[in-house]
Amino acid sequence: MILPIYLYGHPVLRQTAACIDASYPELSTLLENMKETMYASDGIGIAAPQVGVSAKIVYIDASCLADTFPELADSKMVLINPEVTVIDDGKKLTREEGCLSLPGIHENVTRIEKIHLKWQDENFEVHEKDIEGYLARVVQHECDHLDGKVFIDHISPIRKQLINGKLKKIVDGKVRCTYRTRGVKK
Repeated sequence: MILPIYLYGHPVLRQTAACIDASYPELSTLLENMKETMYASDGIGIAAPQVGVSAKIVYIDASCLADTFPELADSKMVLINPEVTVIDDGKKLTREEGCLSLPGIHENVTRIEKIHLKWQDENFEVHEKDIEGYLARVVQHECDHLDGKVFIDHISPIRKQLINGKLKKIVDGKVRCTYRTRGVKK
C-alpha cells in the first residue's frame, strides 16, 4: 500500500526514532509499504519517520543512479537499527541533495565520503560494512531522519534563510506533489 509522505514541519520528522526488535508488529508489511511508497514517489531511500512511523527502519534502493555512481549498482538495503560511524579521513564532498519530505527544495550538503555502517536486516541478522561514495551520502541522509534531522540542517544559516519562503509553503500545505503527502495543516 502506498503511504503518504510526511512533509517538513510535521513533528514525527523531528523525533528520535525508537530501536525495534523481532517482536515489532507487522514489520514485513511496513517494509513492503515503505518500498512501494518510495518507488511510487521516485525516491532512492525512505526512512520510517517519513511515513509517520517513529522506528529505526530505512529502505534504500539507489540502483537507478548506477550509471553515474557505479557503487549504487547493488544498493538495495533494509537497515534496521542502523549505526553510522564516520571514518574521518578528511575527505568531504559537497553535492546537491533533495528529500521527499521537502518537495521542491534542493541544496548543496557537505558530507564525509566514508562511513562504517552496522545494522540489522529484516531477519534481524547483524551486518557491518565500510561504505563510501554516493551510497555513504544516501545512508547518512536516511539515517539522519532516524535522529530527527533533515538535510537542510546541514546547510548554512544564510542558505536556510534564503529558502525560508519555500519551507513556509511546505508547512502551510501550499505545495503540490506527484505523490500522497501528509503535512502539518490537514
